[in-house]
Amino acid sequence: MKKLKLFLVPIAAVVLIACGGQEKEKEQENIMTQVEGVEVQTQAQDPINADTIDVGTVNKTEEEWREILSPEAYHILREAGTERAFQNAYYDNEEEGIYYCGACGLPLYSSNTKFHSGTGWPSFYAPIDPKLVKRKLDTRFDMERTEVVCAQCGSHLGHIFPYEGVPTGERHCLNSLALDFKPKDL
Repeated sequence: MKKLKLFLVPIAAVVLIACGGQEKEKEQENIMTQVEGVEVQTQAQDPINADTIDVGTVNKTEEEWREILSPEAYHILREAGTERAFQNAYYDNEEEGIYYCGACGLPLYSSNTKFHSGTGWPSFYAPIDPKLVKRKLDTRFDMERTEVVCAQCGSHLGHIFPYEGVPTGERHCLNSLALDFKPKDL
């Protein structure tokens, strides 16, 4: 009987771990569904219409990216770095306009969904359209986080965290160096 227990305990542990992984996948799917159900007011108020944005594919070598981007922007966008809190260009920007991918220029976020999170980085509750960004599981540093990347060029933008008090229940915590801002008047 003891041998049977010793045999069953590892099997039960494997089953529990596998089920936990499936739950996390379902949780990620639920987040996507939740975000897709949120209406972002961009078409009437912004100089950009989400329906007219085509997401292509930008394929560049890392050497080409190094030529195009500053060393700091390359570190953020291509190496998934993070800039310092409260010491970046857009964390307290209150102008109306559109935030574009700092690598390929794809329009990603509207000032209409930007909010003050108090974290020191630009925070948004949703992209202009869910098709413009992709979510990836980030397991670096012994943590599980949701990384957000540009759907067109795959550049790292930041991470997504749960956040109460906004329509989607999540905060897209982005790096200013991953973004280019264009005011509404332009």
